[in-house]
This record gives sequence, structure tokens and C-alpha cells, in this order.
Amino acid sequence: MLTAERHDLIMGLLKNRQTVKIADLVSQTGASESTIRRDLTELEDLGLLERVHGGATTRERNIQELSVSDKSVKNEQEKLAIASYAASLVEEGEYLFLDAGTTTFRMIPFLKDKQAVVVTNGLSHVDALVEHGITTYLTAGYVKAKTLALVGPQATESLSGYRFDRCFLGANGFHPQSGFTTPDPEEAAVKKLAASLSRRPYVLADHTKWNQVSFARVFGLEEATLITGGLGASVRSALEEKTTVEVVYG
Repeated sequence: MLTAERHDLIMGLLKNRQTVKIADLVSQTGASESTIRRDLTELEDLGLLERVHGGATTRERNIQELSVSDKSVKNEQEKLAIASYAASLVEEGEYLFLDAGTTTFRMIPFLKDKQAVVVTNGLSHVDALVEHGITTYLTAGYVKAKTLALVGPQATESLSGYRFDRCFLGANGFHPQSGFTTPDPEEAAVKKLAASLSRRPYVLADHTKWNQVSFARVFGLEEATLITGGLGASVRSALEEKTTVEVVYG
């Protein structure tokens, strides 16, 4: 069995069991114990699992959702660098969707001279967009208190009437197998729909979101370009097997 096949088998077992034993992996793969130990070390270095005595376990799942104010003070310089780079991709006069989120919020000052038209479901974005003279449309929906996002059937129904050159989304986690995830299924539905309506979807997520998995899957890594920061070479290489990755440094 090839190394990549063993790695896929290990991660598949972990997904179902949360914990695997070296002895079981030796039996299922036909590989030596030393080979399995090396596989587990390599996967741990990539942040995909955690070694424990006699085997391995899944990394702790990140399912807690922070409020906008809590998120806004975390990794500020990295988020600003990611936002600046993301905004630099926008061409004059494009139609954009800006997801509710603290990193997408930081894009707004960099968009003021782009003559862009923005649709957003982020109530916290509206004042800044208007102050910078950006033509802005707000989706319908009910207000989610923690993130100030408009979500629900009315949000997706109103969003479906638009088409975008680019959309910029946030995520609470990105993971090789689980893809992009967020705690709330209704926010996940808005993100997924916005990406499907966009010619070029992007996900903006700082490096602390790497290998984190929240409750609701948005879509696979291959369905959007990831813009992040501070990732090591081995992690970036693993991600680039799945999707386009742009790493910026603040």
C-alpha cells in the first residue's frame, strides 16, 4: 500500500472512530509498526491528528462560535494583511458579495476606489460600506445576534437574485477532509449559495483556523481559493493538493 493510501485509510478510520490503535493499523495496512509510527508522525506534523500512547486521535473539534466583538481582537494584523490582499484582487467595477465576518469587514477601506458594487449579509458592514462611498445592497433575513449576520430562508431567497464576479467568505475552520466549516448551518447555507453564484469564490481565514472543524460544512476546499497567513511549508503543500492557496504575511 502506497503512503498516500495509508494516510487516507488512517484519516478515514479516525473520522469514523475518533481514535485508532497502531496494532489495528498494522493489521489493516500490512505495513510494519515503524512505518505506521512514521505515518502518524507525518500526519501529526500536518496538524491532521494527535499522537497518543499506542495510536492516535482526532484533533479537538472547534464548535464554539465567538461574537463579533470577540473575533475582532484576534489575530488583527494577520486579518488586515489577508483583507488587503483579497481587496487587491478586485478589478474596477466588479460585483461582489462580502460575507458577514471580521476579516471581510477589514476589506472595506481597501475597496473605496474600486467602483465596486457590494451585496452583503453583514449588518456590521453596512455603515463602513456607506461611509466609504461603496454602492451597497443588503440581503433580507433575520439577524443572528452573535455574528450580526442575516440568515435564514429570506436571506438565501434574496441572495439568489444576484450574480457576482467574486465573493469573499469567512470560515471558522478549514480541514483537508472536512473542508470549510462554520458553527451555524444557516450561515453555511448563505456562504454555499453565494459561492455558487460567483465566478471566483474566496475564503478568508487566518492560520488559527487550520485543521479546525465546526458543526456545519460549507463546501470542500477545492470549491474556493483560500487566502490565509502564517502557514508552514508542509501544511501549505498539503492544502495545495486540494485547492489554490494564497498565503500572506502581516
